[in-house]
This record gives sequence, C-alpha cells and structure tokens, in this order.
Amino acid sequence: MERVTKKKGNKPVIIVISAAAAVIVLAGGYFAYSSWQKNQELNKAEKSAKSFLNYLSKQEFEQLPELLNETSVKESGYDDAKVVEKYQTIFSGIQAQGIKSKNIKVTQEKEGKYTFTYNLEMTTPLGNLTDLSYKTTIQKDTDTYKINWAPNLIFPEMTGQDKISIGVDAANRGEIIDRNGEGLAVNQAFDQVGIVPGKLGEGQEKTNNIKAFSDQFKISVDEIEQKLKQSWVQADSFVPLTVSFEPVTTLPKGAASQDATVRYYPLKEASAQLVGYVGTITAEDIEKDPTLSSNGVVGKVGLEQAYDKQLRGQDGGSITITQEDGTPKSVLQQVDKKDGEKIQLTIDKNVQSQAYNIFNNRPGSAVIMAPQQGDLLAAASSPSFDPNKMANGISQTDYDAYATNENLPFTARFATGYAPGSTFKTITGGIGLDAGTLKPEEEIAINGLKWQKDASWGDYFVTRVKEASPVNLRTALVNSDNIYFAEQTLRMGEETFRTGLDKFIFGEKLDLSIPMNPAQISNEDKFNSEILLADTGYGQGQLLVTPIQQAAMYTVFQNEGKLVYPKIELNKETKVKENVISANAANTIVTDLLGSVEDETGYVHNMYNPDFSLAAKTGTAEIKEKQDTVGKENSFLLAMDRSNNKFSAMIMVEDSRKNDTATNISKPLIDYLEANSN
Repeated sequence: MERVTKKKGNKPVIIVISAAAAVIVLAGGYFAYSSWQKNQELNKAEKSAKSFLNYLSKQEFEQLPELLNETSVKESGYDDAKVVEKYQTIFSGIQAQGIKSKNIKVTQEKEGKYTFTYNLEMTTPLGNLTDLSYKTTIQKDTDTYKINWAPNLIFPEMTGQDKISIGVDAANRGEIIDRNGEGLAVNQAFDQVGIVPGKLGEGQEKTNNIKAFSDQFKISVDEIEQKLKQSWVQADSFVPLTVSFEPVTTLPKGAASQDATVRYYPLKEASAQLVGYVGTITAEDIEKDPTLSSNGVVGKVGLEQAYDKQLRGQDGGSITITQEDGTPKSVLQQVDKKDGEKIQLTIDKNVQSQAYNIFNNRPGSAVIMAPQQGDLLAAASSPSFDPNKMANGISQTDYDAYATNENLPFTARFATGYAPGSTFKTITGGIGLDAGTLKPEEEIAINGLKWQKDASWGDYFVTRVKEASPVNLRTALVNSDNIYFAEQTLRMGEETFRTGLDKFIFGEKLDLSIPMNPAQISNEDKFNSEILLADTGYGQGQLLVTPIQQAAMYTVFQNEGKLVYPKIELNKETKVKENVISANAANTIVTDLLGSVEDETGYVHNMYNPDFSLAAKTGTAEIKEKQDTVGKENSFLLAMDRSNNKFSAMIMVEDSRKNDTATNISKPLIDYLEANSN
C-alpha cells in the first residue's frame, strides 16, 4: 500500500507501510484483548470463590447452592436442600464459631476451568481447629463460574454420606479459695429449674402456670415467653430458666428441675467486686482471645477474669469423621482434658465478710492488710451485687435495679482513686521529720479555725475543726489539725516534699491482679502554687490514691519505715521497699497515733480497749465547688494493730454527712480483728 504526501518545495515523498508491519499491529491488539479477557474471567472465578468463603464464614449456608455446579452436587448424591442441611447439621453440631479462610488461591488450569485452593480455621468446644486444607475446581458455565462440590469441601477426607461426631469431656474450672482453703468461687450442684412447654396446658391454664412460675422464681412473664419461643424448643424440650440456690420442694404445673453443677460464690455480695463472676463465652470473647472454645464460660470481671486462663483449663474430647453407619474414619480434632488450676488467695473469708457487713449498703470500702507480709486479708466494696445471679441467669428486673442504683454497686471502690484526707498527714509528718523541718516537740501558736500564709492567697483559707494552741506533732495528729500540716508542708517546701513522696509508690503500677490507676500526687509534675502544696500536705489537693494503695503506703508505720507491697496470691513472695522513711520517723508517728484511741478526747476513743494497743487516724476529704460552701465529705479511718502488728485497716465511707463516718461504723470489724490477731 502506498500513500503520497508532500514536503516543502512540492517534492513528493513516498512512505511505504509493509503488510508484515500491519499484521504485527493487529496481532498485538489481539493478544492484549485475549489477556484482558483472561483476567476478566479469572476475576469472575475469584469472585465466586470469595463469595463461597464469605457465606461459610457467616454460616449463611442457604446461599451456597447458587455458587455450586449442579452436576457435581448430584454426582455426590446430594441436592441443594441436602447440601444446606448437611452444612447446618455439622457446623451447629460442633458449635463452630469464628470461621476464617486464608491462603486463598485461584489459578487457571485450562480455558474455562480453574483450580481453587484455600485453608480454613474455626473454633469448636475443643478450641482452635486449624490447618484444614481444601482443593477443588471452578468451572465456567455459560457466563457464570460454578464451584465443583463434594463432601470434602465440608471437611477434608469426607466422602459420600459421611457424618461428624463430637464428644466433649468438659474440664472442671479451677476454684478460688481463701488463705484457709475456704471456697470463694466453687463448682457446686444446684437445682436448675425450667419449663417443659408441652406440659403447661392450653389457653388460660397455660397462662396461669407461666404466671405461677414467674411468681415463684422472680422471672418476668415476658422473659419466660421469649425463652419458650427459641427456635430449638419442642413440646417435650426442657427449657432451663434459672438456677435455684435454695432447695426446690414444689413446682407449678409444666415446670421441671434437674441437677446442674454451676459456678457458685458463697460470700455472695461480700466479695462480688473482688472475686467477680463468669459468663457464657460470646463471639466477642473469642475475637479477643482465639484460644477460647465456642462454648462454656469465661471470667467476665474481677479475679475470675484476671486468672481466667489458669482457672478454665482445657476441655478434652474429639471430633471425628464417621461413615454413615457410625464407623470412625478419621479424627479431625482431639484434645486431652486438663482441669483448671486452683487459685489460693491471701483473703480471709471471715474477715472479708466482717469488712463488708459494717457498711449495711452504705457506699464505701474496707481494705484489711497483714502489714508485715503484704497479704490482703479483705478488700470489700459496698453497695454490691449478687454474683450468683450474674453468672447463672439474672432477671431483667434485678439487673435494672443494679444498673440504676445511684451508688454504683458494680464499682470496686477499694481500687478507685480518692483524695485520702487527713490519714495522709501521717506521711507528711514522716517526710517532715526526716527532712528536719518538723520538730515533734516544737509548739506552734495557731489561733482560730482558719489560716492563710499571707494576703497573696486572696480569699483562700486553710480551715480546721478543733481550736487549740499551741500545737505540736502529737496534738496535731490527734486533733487532725489541717493548719499545722499546711504550715509544715510549706516549711519543708515543694522539692523536699515531692522527693519524700517519690519514695512511696506514686506513679507505680502495682503487681496485683486488681486493675487500678497508679497513685497520683498532682495533675502536673509541679504544684505551681503554694495553696496546692499546702492542701496536698493534709491529704487533699489533687491527690488520688486508692484504698489499697493507701493501705500499702501506711505499712511503713508498722515496719519501721519499710514499705510492704500488697499481694493477693498466697504463694507469691513478699515485695518490700526499704527505708521509705526512717525507723525513728515511723515510730514517732505511730506512737503519737495511739493518742487518737487512748485519749478521751481522741476521735477514735470509741474503739479504746485497755487490753489492746491500737493506733488510729481519722480523715475527711471534702469535695466542694468553692470555699465557704458545704460539699460532699468522704470519711476515712486508718487503724493499726500495735500489740502484734498483725493487721491494718483502711476504711472509707462516701458522703459521710449522709451515710455516717468510717469511725462510727467500724467498731465491730476492729473488735473482730483484735480478737483474732494473736
């Protein structure tokens, strides 16, 4: 082919395009199109593969037939309905959850046919089932891409009408016991009560029988009817509704009972926030911890949650592919049963009960500690809840009562940060003694009930409750004199004061299976004001210390200046911090605190026992918007055994103007501790 064109000067130039070049251009276009078409077809095959795996992961088995090659299904002895039924029966039977696919690969085998390989993993009651390898083909059918199906796409090695059998040997959850071997969280048999729908009768009789069950077991009629409407329920099914912790002697018509071993908490409300409770494993639990099986229970809060891995053990059993007649063919999963560990705490069951009982539903907490070993003998929080209801089926009415309680029964107050109030003056005093700025016998003239350093403080004053002058360390501790300790803190200065506080446990995360924020001195690294420095010295300002952390800090007064860290596991070694304050400072402070109990005018004289030496310090932390207004007061009591150094108690009551003081409610507990401290 020729084409004539012209250049400047009107001289013709002939350009020749050869036939070979034209063929190359056409061929290149063909191959590009062919490659594009192959990619399009591969994309469609991959889309079918991904849809198939997506339906598997969601267990939407009814969607599978649209993706399967009809001929392959028939050749395997199935139809669409039987395929769906097979998947549903097997995967529900083994309680499969968390089905995930990986290593997905679709490659062209020949035109219109593709190899499809992938791996599956899932969770069963026996734990993780992994490394399941699959291989099949995808075939073009008109403009669709169908997966060639056989039973080995359910599980490898399955053929024909093979079945899956599962046998589970449930592990026993380890128990939580106290220091004396008494149960705090145990496995115990009780009556599980429920309804057999077919025995309720009809019409009004059925309504009356459901109402009778509702009245007897405090479960709403709506809740009962919802349970009876579950998809698996048949006329002769036993539908469990609750566990009765009291013997069941009579049942309304249609009701039945059976023995069930459940998690039981003997102390009930007294240790609820500490020990916690278990609950049924959910998909969310498995997402957080893939080692969980798909059924059973898991620790939800408290020590049940903190020690869950040790407590729950591992269910044993096997999942087996069997022939249609039940003959075993191959084992898919086999696990030996391993019972959970027993966890022994430092807690004393009787001390825990006594500590809880003093509150009588008042909001507060009590931490009892063995100061020389660091053993937490009790950590009680009030008000509380019944963990047996939470673990074994709580009614909506009972749950709503807890959830709407303004005093927050689910809160673990022993692990919640508070301004410690005047109990903290003991630490300020110890730091001042060691710094040499506080001289115990020095008497300071303080006049009136309020004081400020100078006019630069504006309208801010430090106030005290009892007027006395002159004041020394002992009278300041016994009378809980805010002004004395504000002056002493300013005298030592911020650097000295903070250096002393840093020797304690501020900012430290305790090695304790009870979640809490580290103790805080102030919001910033510096006080940035003399007022805040002064306020911190008598236990207010921006201090945030949990009752457990307070108890740990105050151990210096029963250990000649050595701090003993708290522990909750009995077999753990005691951890200490030496020379937090000097032995002289510690002994001076604790000796002066004897006056709070022994002096007739002491704030803790109501606990005076001539046969027992008790040192004590009261504290009040007031929370208010501005000065000269009445705020909410939290009341504290620090009590220390000086006869044997066997116990210390840190007791707190919130809103003490309304709920009484820690000192007024604590005598039965202190009496018990004194009587059992030998």
